[in-house]
Amino acid sequence: MRTGPSWFNITSIVLGFAFLYLPILILVIFSFNESRLVTVWAGFSTKWYGELLNNQQLLQSAFVSLRVAFLSATAATVLGTMAALVLVRLGRFRGRTLFSGMIYAPLVMPEIILALSFLLLFVAIDQPRGFWTIVLSHTTFAMCFVAVVVQSRLVGFDRSLEEAALDLGCPPARTFFVITLPLILPGVVAGWMLAFTLSLDDLVISSFTTGPGATTLPMMIYSQVRLGVTPEINAACTILVGIVTVAVIVTSVVTRRSELRRERDERRAVAATG
Repeated sequence: MRTGPSWFNITSIVLGFAFLYLPILILVIFSFNESRLVTVWAGFSTKWYGELLNNQQLLQSAFVSLRVAFLSATAATVLGTMAALVLVRLGRFRGRTLFSGMIYAPLVMPEIILALSFLLLFVAIDQPRGFWTIVLSHTTFAMCFVAVVVQSRLVGFDRSLEEAALDLGCPPARTFFVITLPLILPGVVAGWMLAFTLSLDDLVISSFTTGPGATTLPMMIYSQVRLGVTPEINAACTILVGIVTVAVIVTSVVTRRSELRRERDERRAVAATG
Protein backbone atom coordinates (compact mmCIF):
# COMPACT_ATOMS: atom_id res chain seq x y z
CA MET A 1 0.00 0.00 0.00
CA ARG A 2 1.37 3.40 -1.02
CA THR A 3 2.03 5.62 2.03
CA GLY A 4 4.17 8.48 0.64
CA PRO A 5 2.89 11.62 -1.07
CA SER A 6 1.73 11.20 -4.65
CA TRP A 7 3.42 12.89 -7.61
CA PHE A 8 0.37 15.15 -7.92
CA ASN A 9 0.80 16.41 -4.36
CA ILE A 10 4.54 16.90 -4.79
CA THR A 11 4.02 18.79 -8.07
CA SER A 12 1.34 20.96 -6.50
CA ILE A 13 3.60 21.85 -3.57
CA VAL A 14 6.55 22.65 -5.84
CA LEU A 15 4.44 24.83 -8.17
CA GLY A 16 2.82 26.57 -5.21
CA PHE A 17 6.11 27.43 -3.55
CA ALA A 18 7.61 28.48 -6.90
CA PHE A 19 4.65 30.78 -7.56
CA LEU A 20 5.01 32.33 -4.10
CA TYR A 21 8.75 32.62 -3.68
CA LEU A 22 10.41 32.58 -7.12
CA PRO A 23 9.94 36.37 -7.66
CA ILE A 24 11.44 37.06 -4.22
CA LEU A 25 14.35 34.71 -4.97
CA ILE A 26 15.06 36.56 -8.24
CA LEU A 27 14.99 39.89 -6.40
CA VAL A 28 17.48 38.60 -3.81
CA ILE A 29 19.79 37.21 -6.50
CA PHE A 30 19.85 40.45 -8.50
CA SER A 31 20.58 42.47 -5.35
CA PHE A 32 24.08 40.91 -5.62
CA ASN A 33 24.43 41.82 -9.30
CA GLU A 34 27.61 43.63 -10.33
CA SER A 35 25.86 45.48 -13.13
CA ARG A 36 23.66 48.53 -12.68
CA LEU A 37 21.25 46.95 -15.16
CA VAL A 38 18.95 44.87 -13.00
CA THR A 39 18.03 42.46 -15.78
CA VAL A 40 21.60 41.67 -16.91
CA TRP A 41 23.72 39.47 -14.65
CA ALA A 42 27.36 40.64 -14.64
CA GLY A 43 28.77 38.74 -11.69
CA PHE A 44 28.48 38.57 -7.92
CA SER A 45 28.99 41.77 -5.94
CA THR A 46 27.92 43.30 -2.65
CA LYS A 47 28.72 46.87 -3.68
CA TRP A 48 25.03 47.86 -3.86
CA TYR A 49 24.65 47.15 -0.17
CA GLY A 50 27.55 49.54 0.41
CA GLU A 51 25.88 52.08 -1.88
CA LEU A 52 22.67 51.61 0.09
CA LEU A 53 24.42 52.61 3.32
CA ASN A 54 25.32 55.92 1.65
CA ASN A 55 21.78 56.53 0.37
CA GLN A 56 20.39 58.64 3.18
CA GLN A 57 16.95 59.00 1.55
CA LEU A 58 16.35 55.25 1.44
CA LEU A 59 17.71 54.72 4.95
CA GLN A 60 15.56 57.52 6.34
CA SER A 61 12.43 56.19 4.65
CA ALA A 62 13.20 52.66 5.92
CA PHE A 63 13.56 54.02 9.46
CA VAL A 64 10.23 55.84 9.13
CA SER A 65 8.54 52.65 7.89
CA LEU A 66 9.90 50.59 10.78
CA ARG A 67 8.80 53.17 13.38
CA VAL A 68 5.33 53.45 11.85
CA ALA A 69 4.98 49.66 11.64
CA PHE A 70 6.10 49.10 15.25
CA LEU A 71 3.88 51.80 16.79
CA SER A 72 0.79 51.05 14.71
CA ALA A 73 1.13 47.27 15.17
CA THR A 74 1.43 47.69 18.94
CA ALA A 75 -1.59 50.02 19.18
CA ALA A 76 -3.59 47.83 16.79
CA THR A 77 -2.80 44.74 18.89
CA VAL A 78 -4.11 46.39 22.06
CA LEU A 79 -7.29 47.68 20.40
CA GLY A 80 -7.86 44.51 18.36
CA THR A 81 -7.48 42.30 21.44
CA MET A 82 -10.00 44.44 23.33
CA ALA A 83 -12.45 44.23 20.41
CA ALA A 84 -12.03 40.43 20.23
CA LEU A 85 -12.67 40.12 23.98
CA VAL A 86 -15.88 42.15 23.62
CA LEU A 87 -17.11 40.01 20.72
CA VAL A 88 -16.35 36.68 22.41
CA ARG A 89 -16.96 37.33 26.11
CA LEU A 90 -20.00 39.62 26.15
CA GLY A 91 -22.18 37.27 24.12
CA ARG A 92 -25.23 38.84 22.56
CA PHE A 93 -25.75 42.48 23.48
CA ARG A 94 -27.60 45.40 21.98
CA GLY A 95 -25.65 46.68 18.98
CA ARG A 96 -23.48 43.56 18.64
CA THR A 97 -24.31 43.15 14.94
CA LEU A 98 -23.41 46.78 14.23
CA PHE A 99 -20.24 46.52 16.32
CA SER A 100 -19.01 43.35 14.64
CA GLY A 101 -19.92 44.74 11.21
CA MET A 102 -17.87 47.88 11.87
CA ILE A 103 -14.94 45.73 13.01
CA TYR A 104 -15.03 43.51 9.91
CA ALA A 105 -15.92 46.15 7.30
CA PRO A 106 -12.37 47.44 6.72
CA LEU A 107 -11.28 43.86 5.90
CA VAL A 108 -13.34 43.85 2.70
CA MET A 109 -13.36 47.57 1.94
CA PRO A 110 -11.13 48.70 -0.95
CA GLU A 111 -7.97 50.29 0.37
CA ILE A 112 -8.38 53.37 -1.80
CA ILE A 113 -11.69 54.15 -0.07
CA LEU A 114 -10.08 53.84 3.36
CA ALA A 115 -7.23 56.08 2.26
CA LEU A 116 -9.59 58.75 0.92
CA SER A 117 -11.68 58.55 4.10
CA PHE A 118 -8.63 59.12 6.30
CA LEU A 119 -7.58 62.04 4.13
CA LEU A 120 -11.01 63.70 4.36
CA LEU A 121 -11.08 63.10 8.13
CA PHE A 122 -7.70 64.73 8.75
CA VAL A 123 -8.62 67.66 6.49
CA ALA A 124 -11.99 68.08 8.25
CA ILE A 125 -10.42 68.23 11.72
CA ASP A 126 -7.57 70.38 10.41
CA GLN A 127 -4.96 67.84 11.46
CA PRO A 128 -1.58 68.41 9.78
CA ARG A 129 -0.58 65.28 7.92
CA GLY A 130 2.70 63.58 8.75
CA PHE A 131 4.19 60.74 10.78
CA TRP A 132 1.40 60.45 13.37
CA THR A 133 -1.44 60.56 10.84
CA ILE A 134 0.15 57.55 9.12
CA VAL A 135 0.40 55.77 12.48
CA LEU A 136 -3.26 56.48 13.28
CA SER A 137 -4.51 55.34 9.88
CA HIS A 138 -2.40 52.17 9.94
CA THR A 139 -3.61 51.40 13.47
CA THR A 140 -7.23 51.72 12.37
CA PHE A 141 -7.11 49.29 9.46
CA ALA A 142 -4.66 46.84 11.11
CA MET A 143 -6.68 46.42 14.32
CA CYS A 144 -9.43 44.66 12.33
CA PHE A 145 -7.01 41.93 11.28
CA VAL A 146 -5.74 41.59 14.86
CA ALA A 147 -9.31 41.28 16.16
CA VAL A 148 -10.03 38.40 13.77
CA VAL A 149 -6.84 36.52 14.70
CA VAL A 150 -7.29 36.95 18.48
CA GLN A 151 -10.99 36.15 18.26
CA SER A 152 -10.23 32.79 16.63
CA ARG A 153 -7.91 32.05 19.57
CA LEU A 154 -10.47 33.08 22.16
CA VAL A 155 -13.24 30.94 20.64
CA GLY A 156 -11.31 27.74 21.42
CA PHE A 157 -10.17 28.97 24.82
CA ASP A 158 -10.90 26.80 27.86
CA ARG A 159 -12.35 29.16 30.47
CA SER A 160 -12.14 26.67 33.33
CA LEU A 161 -8.71 28.01 34.35
CA GLU A 162 -10.08 31.56 34.41
CA GLU A 163 -13.09 30.48 36.46
CA ALA A 164 -10.86 28.60 38.90
CA ALA A 165 -8.69 31.69 39.43
CA LEU A 166 -11.77 33.88 39.96
CA ASP A 167 -13.24 31.36 42.40
CA LEU A 168 -9.99 31.51 44.38
CA GLY A 169 -10.38 35.28 44.74
CA CYS A 170 -8.07 36.52 41.99
CA PRO A 171 -9.26 39.95 40.71
CA PRO A 172 -10.52 40.01 37.08
CA ALA A 173 -7.72 42.27 35.86
CA ARG A 174 -5.04 40.08 37.45
CA THR A 175 -6.77 36.98 36.08
CA PHE A 176 -6.57 38.41 32.59
CA PHE A 177 -2.86 39.24 32.76
CA VAL A 178 -1.82 36.08 34.65
CA ILE A 179 -4.13 33.45 33.09
CA THR A 180 -5.87 34.68 29.95
CA LEU A 181 -3.15 36.69 28.22
CA PRO A 182 -0.44 33.99 28.44
CA LEU A 183 -2.87 31.42 27.03
CA ILE A 184 -3.92 33.56 24.05
CA LEU A 185 -0.40 34.95 23.57
CA PRO A 186 0.28 32.98 20.33
CA GLY A 187 -2.78 34.62 18.73
CA VAL A 188 -1.80 38.06 20.04
CA VAL A 189 1.76 37.67 18.72
CA ALA A 190 0.46 36.45 15.36
CA GLY A 191 -1.87 39.46 15.20
CA TRP A 192 1.01 41.83 15.98
CA MET A 193 3.13 40.27 13.26
CA LEU A 194 0.30 40.52 10.74
CA ALA A 195 -0.31 44.17 11.64
CA PHE A 196 3.43 44.93 11.44
CA THR A 197 3.72 43.37 7.99
CA LEU A 198 0.59 45.10 6.68
CA SER A 199 1.86 48.47 7.87
CA LEU A 200 5.35 47.89 6.48
CA ASP A 201 3.90 46.98 3.10
CA ASP A 202 1.24 49.67 2.79
CA LEU A 203 1.53 52.22 0.00
CA VAL A 204 -1.94 53.55 -0.77
CA ILE A 205 -3.03 54.69 2.71
CA SER A 206 0.44 56.06 3.48
CA SER A 207 0.40 58.14 0.29
CA PHE A 208 -2.92 59.76 1.24
CA THR A 209 -2.10 60.44 4.89
CA THR A 210 1.55 61.42 4.78
CA GLY A 211 3.07 64.86 4.96
CA PRO A 212 6.46 66.56 4.73
CA GLY A 213 9.27 64.53 6.29
CA ALA A 214 7.26 61.30 6.59
CA THR A 215 8.05 59.31 3.46
CA THR A 216 7.82 55.57 4.00
CA LEU A 217 9.98 53.03 2.21
CA PRO A 218 7.20 51.75 -0.14
CA MET A 219 6.53 55.36 -1.17
CA MET A 220 10.24 55.99 -1.79
CA ILE A 221 10.63 52.76 -3.77
CA TYR A 222 7.51 53.47 -5.84
CA SER A 223 8.71 56.98 -6.71
CA GLN A 224 12.11 55.62 -7.79
CA VAL A 225 10.71 52.62 -9.68
CA ARG A 226 8.85 54.96 -12.01
CA LEU A 227 12.29 56.17 -13.15
CA GLY A 228 13.72 52.64 -13.32
CA VAL A 229 14.61 49.91 -10.84
CA THR A 230 18.12 50.25 -9.42
CA PRO A 231 20.14 47.52 -7.64
CA GLU A 232 20.01 49.63 -4.47
CA ILE A 233 16.26 49.09 -4.34
CA ASN A 234 16.81 45.35 -4.70
CA ALA A 235 19.29 45.48 -1.82
CA ALA A 236 16.86 47.44 0.38
CA CYS A 237 14.04 44.99 -0.38
CA THR A 238 16.33 42.04 0.34
CA ILE A 239 17.18 43.47 3.77
CA LEU A 240 13.47 43.91 4.50
CA VAL A 241 12.78 40.33 3.42
CA GLY A 242 15.53 39.20 5.78
CA ILE A 243 14.08 41.21 8.68
CA VAL A 244 10.58 39.80 8.12
CA THR A 245 11.95 36.26 7.76
CA VAL A 246 13.86 36.49 11.04
CA ALA A 247 10.79 37.97 12.77
CA VAL A 248 8.59 35.14 11.50
CA ILE A 249 11.08 32.49 12.65
CA VAL A 250 11.41 34.08 16.11
CA THR A 251 7.62 34.37 16.40
CA SER A 252 7.17 30.73 15.40
CA VAL A 253 9.70 29.58 17.98
CA VAL A 254 8.14 31.72 20.74
CA THR A 255 4.65 30.55 19.81
CA ARG A 256 5.69 26.90 19.76
CA ARG A 257 7.38 27.18 23.15
CA SER A 258 4.32 28.92 24.57
CA GLU A 259 2.10 26.12 23.27
CA LEU A 260 4.36 23.46 24.81
CA ARG A 261 4.44 25.33 28.14
CA ARG A 262 0.65 25.63 28.12
CA GLU A 263 0.17 21.93 27.40
CA ARG A 264 2.65 21.03 30.14
CA ASP A 265 0.89 23.28 32.68
CA GLU A 266 -2.50 21.83 31.75
CA ARG A 267 -1.21 18.28 32.22
CA ARG A 268 0.20 19.21 35.62
CA ALA A 269 -3.09 20.84 36.63
CA VAL A 270 -5.06 17.76 35.58
CA ALA A 271 -2.62 15.49 37.43
CA ALA A 272 -2.82 17.63 40.58
CA THR A 273 -6.63 17.61 40.60
CA GLY A 274 -6.89 13.95 39.65
